[in-house]
Amino acid sequence: MANIAVEHGADFITVHLREDRRHVRDDDLYALKKHVNVPINLEMAATEEMLAIAKELSPEFVCLVPEKREEVTTESGLDTKLLYDTRLFIISELQRHGIKVTLFLDPSEEDIACAKRMNVDKIELHVGAYCISRAPQELEMITRAAQLVHEAGMICHAGHGIDYECAAAISKVKHITAINVGHFLVCEAITQGMGNAVRKMKDIITSW
Repeated sequence: MANIAVEHGADFITVHLREDRRHVRDDDLYALKKHVNVPINLEMAATEEMLAIAKELSPEFVCLVPEKREEVTTESGLDTKLLYDTRLFIISELQRHGIKVTLFLDPSEEDIACAKRMNVDKIELHVGAYCISRAPQELEMITRAAQLVHEAGMICHAGHGIDYECAAAISKVKHITAINVGHFLVCEAITQGMGNAVRKMKDIITSW
């Protein structure tokens, strides 16, 4: 499935290894690393266990995300004030092993400023509020946040809850250089096939 996505335009593959292994398992990571010829973006919690796995797997990118066992999917961005020292250690260890680090954040000026102090490479903006509401003010918050990320010298991505319509709007936002789409494409693949779903999304993203 991952290779079909790549063949039809996916630039990298994002995979979330949860602590409870609810979806992806450890073996899946190594299979992807072996058989997929594009960068792997590993989403993970900031824990010693996940740090050890990331060091062994050596993906091109790691995105640190919040995790709660009771959630169905990631519900918000990281609270950068929590576990600051632990995350700072994990970030530095990942970077020492040549892995670029992203933080998954709400479009918050305070969190973006904190991420700059933590010396991360990228920010992925949590755009779920916009994808649910389609409210112009939510898109404006994303636009302002992307500008702040750029001014802070970091790369800006976007993700969470993105469908074709949201992708069309978010891809127009200046300084957002990549969009992560997962659940929606899998759902679309049921009726139109993964290749067609990915190609349509890629066409939307690159048409602006």
